[in-house]
Formats: sequence, structure tokens, C-alpha cells
Amino acid sequence: MKRLAVLAAALLCLGTASAQVYKWVDDKGVTHYSDQPPPPSAPAKTKVEVKSFSTGGASVALPQELADAVRNRPVTLYTTAQCDGCRNARAMLMARGIPFNEKTVATVDDQVALKKAGGNGQLPLLLVGRSKLTGFEQNSWDVLLSDAGYPLEKRLPPNYQFPAPVSAAPPPPPAPEPARPVEELAKPLPPVNAPPGFQF
Repeated sequence: MKRLAVLAAALLCLGTASAQVYKWVDDKGVTHYSDQPPPPSAPAKTKVEVKSFSTGGASVALPQELADAVRNRPVTLYTTAQCDGCRNARAMLMARGIPFNEKTVATVDDQVALKKAGGNGQLPLLLVGRSKLTGFEQNSWDVLLSDAGYPLEKRLPPNYQFPAPVSAAPPPPPAPEPARPVEELAKPLPPVNAPPGFQF
């Protein structure tokens, strides 16, 4: 139980960067916390809650139809700055009430990540589960989202907050400081009032 609490706390800390954490209960009654939607193997009647840190950590339960779509075919949007299609795509997903994660492409590393995701360099790129669409065309996007089980009309709870965009290739964590040699650690410190250049 203590281990589960520690894991939950760690994931909640991680969620402050990604802006949301998913909470769901499996068929054995075990509660899971993750920055990713429940896997397709999760029970069909799984109740999914999204903990949004932009609303002070309030837990938001998604309607069943929407929760099923998020679990089975999560949505990711790749965008870049100065892109009218990207702005229109983002606005369309928000207006329809589609929970999505946005990844921005601004660096060479981001472009590599975009290519790995199946992009050809053109943006926006929409991923719905394993399906993808390049370039914004609302009718095509509506059809793909509907086929994936997303409701036609907005059904998000009023207090739901969309997660903030993140880089497609987040910078690596800072390297740890090199360990000091044992000899240096064992060396005694000079007296407080020692003259300059004092040595033992």
C-alpha cells in the first residue's frame, strides 16, 4: 500500500509538467495513475478520471463514451508556430471537446520526433490511435474522430482544462554532477583562521 502511495505521488509530480494524470481502476480493483490513458486491455467499463493541475488538481471524470475513446484511441496533435492550419486544428479539437495532447515542433530534435511519429514534415499532424492525418481538413478530421468513437458534440465537464503543449522532443534531464574523488573528500579542511596557502 505504501508503495502504491509513493508511485501515485511520483506520477502526480510528473503530471505537473504534462498538466494531467489519468486515474482508473482495473477489474481487480487496483487503482492506477498514469500520464497516459488506460491501455486497450483495460476493462470496457473502466471509469477514467483526469486530474488536471491547471485547475488546482481537481479530478475530472469523463463521460463513458468519451472515456472509452480516450482509452482506445488517444489523440495527439503536432503543431508549430506561425501555422494557420495548426491554430485551426487546435480550435476545432477544443470546440468539439476532444481531449488531446499537443506536441510542438521547433527544433531539429522535434523534427526527428515528428518523423518517428509518422510525419512527413507537413503540419499539423493528427494522430488518433494508430491512424494519422497530415494537414488540416475539418471534414476528414471529423470523420476520423467519429470513427474512433469520439462524440460529435462537446461533452467535456465544464471544469476540464486542456493540457499545455510540450515539445515533441523534450530536452533531456540535466546530467548529474560528477562524483568528487575519494581523496578529495577525505582531505581535512584547513582551520578557519588559516593564512592563505596554508597546507597540512
